[in-house]
Amino acid sequence: MNTYKCLKKQIYQLEGYSIIALREQDIFFIMKWRNEQIKVLRQNKILTREKQQKYYYEAIKPTFLVAYPEQILFSYLYNNECIGYGGIVHINWHDKKGEISFLASAERMKDNELYKKDFSAYLSLIKEVAFTELNLNRLHVETFDIREYHIKILEMNGFVFEGRMRESVFIENKFVDSLIHGCLKKNYIQ
Repeated sequence: MNTYKCLKKQIYQLEGYSIIALREQDIFFIMKWRNEQIKVLRQNKILTREKQQKYYYEAIKPTFLVAYPEQILFSYLYNNECIGYGGIVHINWHDKKGEISFLASAERMKDNELYKKDFSAYLSLIKEVAFTELNLNRLHVETFDIREYHIKILEMNGFVFEGRMRESVFIENKFVDSLIHGCLKKNYIQ
């Protein structure tokens, strides 16, 4: 099992959900989900197995050994089955902040109630890691303004709308705004 040097705990759990250091066995599920949902990601090319494996070995695996990595990525499990992945990326250790990353399987996202449960549990777990374990002060997330339900769940879980970047991304032949939401440690309730 991979472990992050910067974390005291290697598994975080909540009601059947858990996050653990990104497992190699999950990278091709993640590739599939990213390719299926490319329009909501900062990705403009289909991932290949070769590129996915190279990214895992060159960009992810080395972060397990670093005291202050720029990103911490997790396999997201429900009853020990991988249902998604995410983490904290673009970590700025000096300013104690980072950006949340999250993607669930396309199948689970089709069911709004299931997705709300999955994403809400993930947000609780990632806030525990960020605010309790890593002592970060701030988390933020950028969401393209084509994900209304995703945004609603963020706001239900304590993420406050902070701004709009107008016509920030080009999706399906049109410009789309990006919305910024943030959560502060002082507002985190365990």
